[in-house]
Amino acid sequence: MAGASTMEKKLAEYKCDTNDAICLKLVRFPEDVDDDGTTFHPEYSHQTFGDDEVAFGYKGLQIQLFYTAGNLSTLFKVKYSSTVTEMFDCVEPDDVEGKIREIVPAGFTCNTDDFVSLLEKEANFKPFGTLLHSYTVHSEEAGELTYQIHKANITCPGFQEYHERLQTFLMWFIETASFIDADDDRWDFFLVFEKYNKDGETHYATVGYMTVYNYYVYPDKTRPRVSQMLILPPFQGEGHGAQLLEAVHRFYCSLPKVQDITAEDPSENYVKLRDYVLVKLCQGLPSFAADKLHLGFSADMVNEAQDKLKINKKHARRVYEILRLRATDMSDEEKAREYRLEVKKRLFGPYRKNQRELAKMRKCLRPEELVSHMNQMDTRTQHEELEKSYQVVVEDYRRIIERLATQA
Repeated sequence: MAGASTMEKKLAEYKCDTNDAICLKLVRFPEDVDDDGTTFHPEYSHQTFGDDEVAFGYKGLQIQLFYTAGNLSTLFKVKYSSTVTEMFDCVEPDDVEGKIREIVPAGFTCNTDDFVSLLEKEANFKPFGTLLHSYTVHSEEAGELTYQIHKANITCPGFQEYHERLQTFLMWFIETASFIDADDDRWDFFLVFEKYNKDGETHYATVGYMTVYNYYVYPDKTRPRVSQMLILPPFQGEGHGAQLLEAVHRFYCSLPKVQDITAEDPSENYVKLRDYVLVKLCQGLPSFAADKLHLGFSADMVNEAQDKLKINKKHARRVYEILRLRATDMSDEEKAREYRLEVKKRLFGPYRKNQRELAKMRKCLRPEELVSHMNQMDTRTQHEELEKSYQVVVEDYRRIIERLATQA
């Protein structure tokens, strides 16, 4: 047993955390290649390396995936100080290179000098598709930086190959990501680029993107559904996600055939971002005026949000709750109570559904089964859960209100 334990310890030395081992870069200048400050790492690698996110068989493993900032031409190299086969004859290391090749499309280089030479071609790279929106962001280091949002589709020359390289980032930063069938012409692609100067020439760096699928709605409408959205890590926290989502929303609002805009299995962060953008868009609508909010959620709000901004009833309700919170003096006990009851009335919906289900169960369950289900729906527990849900919702709403205040 002691021998087995010693062997396990020795083999454990050849286990590497793949989130640390994978080194990603967006390279603009040759010196970026050796600059550790430009490196970022995945949040997830389980889809490639399993739930443990571990690669076995190497010491000092480093998986380099470097991309030119604009065209995303790729350098792929695997480096390590030693392998398990140097110590143990009958133990094989994981096929790390093979796993990465399943994700990264063909056309990459494994030679650093060749990769650096590709940087000279970056001046030829231009954003795909149609320019939708430009905006600036102030940087303490670089001053005013200019960004552009473009709409593209698969017919743009060179875009399909570019998109295949771009979507490799999904595997590292979206937990349940999957590649899409970009050949379907119902897909729209929205791309964010930074416009910058290098050696007197204008260059463009890839910042992030969104994919949207246009579903058919009988008889003559479409429902755009956001499938994937990613702002690359070097650009996160700078407001690009909000700029992108707002630009996309305004684009679809300009199309008369669009019924409303939704998202596929949205993450919590996406929902918060969407709330912020939709509140920003709705706050100027007459039906959402401050003097209307205390009267409750109205049909006028539903209709105006739908007609002018393609926002469905569910999302319009959240916008109303956020704007009403902003307009409510929560230090006034009566006003605070009215607001709390208004939000809890919506949150109580699932619990009401449980009560209806319980009524049905009374007719068909044996007494002991009914008691079991009733225990699961204990009234006191429901009220406690409802209060917790309310507090979480209000905390999220306050953050949105604070963000709106800083943008005013």
